[in-house]
Amino acid sequence: MNFNDPMLRTVLSVVAFPMLFQSALIAFAWGAGDDPWLMIGKRVLVLLPACAVLVACWATVLSTVTIPIRSARHEFVTALFVTWWDLGKSVVSFWGGLFRLAVELMMAVLAIARVAAFAIWALIHDVVMLPFAFLRHVAGNVVRSPVPWIAVSLTLVWCAIETTIFTYVMSPVVIDTFSNITGETLKESYVKIPLALFLFFIVLGSYAVLSTFVDAVRSKSPQQIAGILVIECVVIFVEVMFLYREFVDSLVPWFAQYSANFELGILGTIGIAVFAWFGIRSLSWFLFAAHGTPTIMAVIQGKGIESRGAIPVQRTRMFEMSDAFWTRTQQDAAWMRQRADSLLSSLMLPPLQIVAAAINFCTLALLNKHLFSLPFENMSAINYSEKQVRDFRKRSGFQTQPAGNGAQKGRRLDPEMEDSLTATVSDV
Repeated sequence: MNFNDPMLRTVLSVVAFPMLFQSALIAFAWGAGDDPWLMIGKRVLVLLPACAVLVACWATVLSTVTIPIRSARHEFVTALFVTWWDLGKSVVSFWGGLFRLAVELMMAVLAIARVAAFAIWALIHDVVMLPFAFLRHVAGNVVRSPVPWIAVSLTLVWCAIETTIFTYVMSPVVIDTFSNITGETLKESYVKIPLALFLFFIVLGSYAVLSTFVDAVRSKSPQQIAGILVIECVVIFVEVMFLYREFVDSLVPWFAQYSANFELGILGTIGIAVFAWFGIRSLSWFLFAAHGTPTIMAVIQGKGIESRGAIPVQRTRMFEMSDAFWTRTQQDAAWMRQRADSLLSSLMLPPLQIVAAAINFCTLALLNKHLFSLPFENMSAINYSEKQVRDFRKRSGFQTQPAGNGAQKGRRLDPEMEDSLTATVSDV
């Protein structure tokens, strides 16, 4: 064959026309000698479309040569033009997809920044408002609680106050008494702590006897009333003689400042002590001890706290902001998942559409059919390759029926070849 023939050279140049520019096109798209930013831009924006155009040119050459021997020439030529149209749309979609990718990425960054700012603000709000939220939570539960916690607290505090006063008054007497018994002078610090504990239980027991006496009066049982009354008289005698009498004696110098030759006497001292006991017990009893003492006794006796006539109340959470924060976080997380899917679609679909358009040129030249349906709408269009292959086989007529169902579509293998393949599979 004479390659110097002008006619032959013209035919070869027409048939192999992509060779006239493919090297220059690839070199331009690669941008090896350009500035770094220009080189990166060419490789991102131009390289993939240039390769797809070259594949389309070679497939078009092959398709054009085989047009005379094809049966459906008009449909094939139309499909060839449609494939070029799909490639053009894919290239433009690729360039527009990069802009969409930049916008989606910016929106994702802004969304993450918004979620982070909201989380930081909610955390700071919770930390700063923690003491106030705790006080509000405790106060709300105490106020709405059927258990008289305020009365219980005031009763215990009042018992501690009386214990402190009587410990200060009785410490010198106790120290003198033990010093006379042992012959040694005891330190005040060794006496005050045990004495304070002893007096605390004495005062608390006094309220317990008074509460039992009130319950006995309510029960209207003469025997129970008489028994508790005797115990109450003994309690009054012990407290008046050993506690309140010493308290009144400590106030004698104050009385003497306002009267010359002041002498109170034993009867006056005991009388003032009795009135002081009745006054203090009455004030504290009607104010808070009547409700706090039965609750304390129920806890000590292990009977449990009974809320008589209590109305069920709705419990409130201490951190209301935390619930709103987690709800908002879940909503933002769902929104971010959607944005992530959109971002992934913007990243993958534009270049894959160019690759699919190039593959369509090859399948059109070989099988007269397109493998992919362009454009891709979402990620589900490219997730199932096996399904696409099956659909392509159905569109192309490569269907086979199971054995025993009549005639089979397509060609059947030679019996000897089938026996050979069966033996090979059996050996494997």
